[in-house]
Amino acid sequence: MWYHKPAINEELLQSLPNLKVVASSGVGIDHLDLKLLSSYGVKVSNTPFIVSTDTADMGMALLLASSRRLVEGHEMAVSPDTEYFPADWLGVEVSGATLGIIGMGTIGYKVAERAKAFEMKILYHNRNQRKKEEENAVGAVYCKKIDDLLQQSDFVLLTVNLTPQTHKLIGKRELELMKPTATLINISRGLVVDQDALVEALQNKVIRAAALDVTYPEPLPRDHPLLKLKNVIITPHIGSATKKTRWVMMEEMAESIEAGLAGLPVPREVL
Repeated sequence: MWYHKPAINEELLQSLPNLKVVASSGVGIDHLDLKLLSSYGVKVSNTPFIVSTDTADMGMALLLASSRRLVEGHEMAVSPDTEYFPADWLGVEVSGATLGIIGMGTIGYKVAERAKAFEMKILYHNRNQRKKEEENAVGAVYCKKIDDLLQQSDFVLLTVNLTPQTHKLIGKRELELMKPTATLINISRGLVVDQDALVEALQNKVIRAAALDVTYPEPLPRDHPLLKLKNVIITPHIGSATKKTRWVMMEEMAESIEAGLAGLPVPREVL
């Protein structure tokens, strides 16, 4: 499966009685009905580890691009109407700012490692607190309550899996808890954020900006209000989109398929 295609539904499973394994690219499995697949005796694999480094890089890239207004700056620099660069055209500081990471799994932790190099203060909210030595290595402070993280952070970065518990995790209430100078960065799944609430928050300056590698749907309709806002950066779900990572993803998928067909344990099987 690539970009959630083909759709693995009951009709497809009934038409493929000899199906043994579904190899899905990337880490997210929210598009798969694991109980349904299991009922047909089909195993599932994904490629969770190879994507983490590139996705963490993407998170930092979006943070930096948004804070320093790189997209707007590029448009100004190349515009045929530009006669001078205004002196009061300013971004916001990254060094010394507070980054709140929601979802401190492999990707979230790699983001924290990068943020430490930028001398950022790091808060995180996760289902489980990490080991003290892991926290100390990046200078991260655990927030048991998500509200505490939202209220203190200059940048809020989402790296959670999409589950029923994280569906629209960030909505109107959560956005209003954030600082009016804060930026929301989403490198997880579009449905983790209530998009209508985000549009309203950006339009009314409840928060400063958003930087999104994921939306719902993908791509957005061409008349969607998010596409018209200057304080938004949107990229086309390219967190893992480097040549090396995509090549290894395909190798891992092929390895899982070969193992499944041979009746061997499936590498990176999703249970």
